[in-house]
Amino acid sequence: MAAGVGKAVRAAGAARGATAAGSAGSAGSGARRAPGRRAAAMAVTALGGALALTTATIAPATAGTASDGYGRTGPGHHAPAVHYTALGDSYTSGPLIPTQVDANCARSDHNYPSLVAAADRIGDFTDASCSGATTNEMWQAQGTNAPQLDAVTRDATLVTLQIGGNDIGFGSIISTCAGLSVSDPAGNPCERYYTASGTDQLAANVARTAPKVAQVLRAIHTRAPHAEVVVVGYPDLLPDDGVGCFPAVPFAAGDFGYLRDTEKTLNAMLRTQARQAGARYVDTYRPTVGHDMCTAPGVRWIEPLVPAAPAAPAHPNALGEQAMATAALPVIAAPGREPSRGPGR
Repeated sequence: MAAGVGKAVRAAGAARGATAAGSAGSAGSGARRAPGRRAAAMAVTALGGALALTTATIAPATAGTASDGYGRTGPGHHAPAVHYTALGDSYTSGPLIPTQVDANCARSDHNYPSLVAAADRIGDFTDASCSGATTNEMWQAQGTNAPQLDAVTRDATLVTLQIGGNDIGFGSIISTCAGLSVSDPAGNPCERYYTASGTDQLAANVARTAPKVAQVLRAIHTRAPHAEVVVVGYPDLLPDDGVGCFPAVPFAAGDFGYLRDTEKTLNAMLRTQARQAGARYVDTYRPTVGHDMCTAPGVRWIEPLVPAAPAAPAHPNALGEQAMATAALPVIAAPGREPSRGPGR
């Protein structure tokens, strides 16, 4: 899919209006009763445009994008001891979260790498993350964003990496499962679809992604042999107890647990690859339990498929990015430095 941020926002707005019209008088985000098929179908239709943020490069960058293709900050002639480079996909870049500083990559200056850099007073900071990135984009350009590994230089002392969600098909999984929910909202049509062959295709996608992540980690170590490398996992997207919230998140009731377990499988793979590569791992799942996309506005750190706060569908909002930064700071504290207390504290 190749829609830009504007299309995603318009689609989300249209779906919000349709949901309000179709479910007036219904309970809030904690409601569990399922409405008719029409409301679910409307949400799925709106989702098609909105999910473009997770699967394609965003609209061309506007004037003012850093000339080297990255969000590089800090005066070079006063470089501090820490040289930090952030790599990753849209969960790292923070699409639609104010303030957007790179339209090509939907990159926010309040994503978790920026918050980490500010909290630890890191002046030499390069954010190469880009919405829609897969492991392939570590080696190849993505619109105006240079290959992300090009930002990893020999003098780097800290590199964070959050990748793999798009490799397993994050956007298409959400679209497929939302579409199938209409046929059997009380069942598990998505799980049946992905296991129809006798093999769990999503688990197989995770397994196929593992060597790709391993290759990226080897490349980082080669380019920056003295850097501390930190792999960042994905936050809790769906209720950890497996109880759904149809139609706010239009998945069938029996598929919430399946999709939750798929994310846990992905995070377990990332933890294993980090350990095998001699890198550290940041668990962002456990600290975000209870703040998934089924919880109420103000409580949730992950927006649902029709966001209420500035964020991409099924992505962290500003609170979610801050939560990931808070989880990362103690893990990435450099030797000889006290761990930071976290952004905003």
